[in-house]
Order: sequence, then C-alpha cells, then structure tokens
Amino acid sequence: MILERVVCLAVGYAFGLIQTGYIVGKINHVDIRKQGSGNAGSTNAVRVMGWKAGAATFAGDVLKCVVAVLLMRYIYRDGACAPLLGIYTGLGVTLGHNFPIYLKFKGGKGMAVMGALVLLTSPYLVPIPLCAFLIAVVFTRYVSLGSLLAAALFFIETVFYGCMGGFGMALQYEVELYVLIGLIAVLAWVRHKENIKRLLAGTENPVRAKKKEA
Repeated sequence: MILERVVCLAVGYAFGLIQTGYIVGKINHVDIRKQGSGNAGSTNAVRVMGWKAGAATFAGDVLKCVVAVLLMRYIYRDGACAPLLGIYTGLGVTLGHNFPIYLKFKGGKGMAVMGALVLLTSPYLVPIPLCAFLIAVVFTRYVSLGSLLAAALFFIETVFYGCMGGFGMALQYEVELYVLIGLIAVLAWVRHKENIKRLLAGTENPVRAKKKEA
C-alpha cells in the first residue's frame, strides 16, 4: 500500500507540472510569473491577459487533475481504497502545480486543482463550496476570500460525506483521507497568507480583467 501511495503522489506531481498559466502566457508572449501578482494561476491570468486566458488557464488546471485522478483510480480500481489513492494523486497534482521544479518552485495556489478534487471526491456536495466561492466573489470581488471559504468547506463537507458512508472504505482509510484533505486545505490557506494579510488590512486587490487597449 505504501508503494501505491508513492506512485500516486509521483504521477500526480508529474501532471501538476503542466503549468497551464505559464503555457497560456507564453502563447500570449507574456511571462505570467513576472507580471501582476507573479502567480501562475487563473486569477492572475485574468488580471494580466483577460478573461479568455483566465478561463483557459482554469480549464487546463482542472483537466490535469481530473485526468490524473481518474487514471490512478482506474489503475487501482480493484483495491479497497481507490478514493484514498485518488486523493494522494490530487495532493501530488497540487504540489506539482504549486511548486513546479522546472520553474524554480514558483507556480499557482492550487484552487483550480482543488475545484477538480471537490468534484471528484464528493460530487453531490459540490454546490456548497461553489456557492460560497461565487457569493464571496460576486459581493466582494475578492477571489482570495472565496477561495479560502471554499477550501475550508471542502474539508468540512468531505468529513460529512465520509461519515454518511459516501466513500465505502474502512475507517482507517477514511481518517487518512480526511488528513490529506485537511493538508490540501491548509496548504491553500498558507499559499494565500499574503492575501489574508491584505484582507485583514483592507488592502486586498479585487479581481479585474485586463482592459483592452484602444
């Protein structure tokens, strides 16, 4: 079982290295790491390159997580803890996305990847973090606030879903899964530490797409 965990982490990390924001930036002749917030995620892509580039970045980051997790679930489909191995894969994708070795460990914040994990882990509860995210962004224009709320609710709903028997695994594997989801949620908060400081100080930047040049 240890080998399977390591394999899932490694495969996930490899998929996470597909830096959609960096690729989309290069297509648009922009190094996204050197503009805006310097983050390679979809929010900074919106600010620097506009909504289309941001949407493409978000879609690519979601897709790489979905493909990686479904692939490893299929490979280990006959095992007793496929959902747990899927989360190990998702953790690997998150680490590869946030800390890509070939970009000097300067990647995104992993929120699009987390969005994919929410869908794959507890699909019936997707509206909860999604609604929290949308409400926060619509009324405050702060993507960071919506992301923080979604990360916290992802952990809470996962525990709830597991306690309702949603995963169908032995208790020890379910607890391990909760720990992994907790680590992913905490990592999301840590990656947003500067945003948290600005939110508390009232200086956080609301999301705005780049205006087209006349």
